[in-house]
Amino acid sequence: MIIGQIIVRESANGGGELRHRDDLKCADGELTLHTDPEDAVGLALYDDAGAYRPLKTAPNLRHGWRMVLADGAAARLALDSFYPGRRGAFAAFQAGRLHPTPLRETLGRQTGMYRVTQKITEEQIDALVGSFCRSDGGCLRTILWKRDTAGAAPSSLLPSEKFDPTHDQSGQTREQFASFVPLLCQEACNLLVAKARAVVKGKSSSGKE
Repeated sequence: MIIGQIIVRESANGGGELRHRDDLKCADGELTLHTDPEDAVGLALYDDAGAYRPLKTAPNLRHGWRMVLADGAAARLALDSFYPGRRGAFAAFQAGRLHPTPLRETLGRQTGMYRVTQKITEEQIDALVGSFCRSDGGCLRTILWKRDTAGAAPSSLLPSEKFDPTHDQSGQTREQFASFVPLLCQEACNLLVAKARAVVKGKSSSGKE
């Protein structure tokens, strides 16, 4: 099974191994071994350069590790640390219980310092979502939400595959794997809302107004 940038391979005794999909061809001895599923918390914190990863579904998961876990429960715990809430979102989607929230509705609920995001223009949304949410360097989630209740696309700058749950956002082949779990995005995340505030406030990359 693949989920995001992780390969999950089940063992005969019900356990499993997790590793970065880019490390598929690495010999076991080339990778740092972990047997505690809670180690996933630390592995998900920083990228290869040691920079903090505020967005766990960004395509910058660190390389060089493998997790050998005793059972399915341990594997699920590790995956929930790598990609918080994404297994649950997929299960809800399969059951028809995942209800995406339009971006304008999400922004309409904001209060305090984030209330200003309600003033973002259509052009600003198009550019922001097209940049922040792109799979290449942005986020590996598949967007299910719309821009508004009328069903407008989140951004004209993103390919149609970005909204397709059957598409692997990593852009790599998955034919050799038995199953594929997409990282679904049912509502704009807090980081996107924060970026929307910066756009409306006219902040530059330096943080100045």
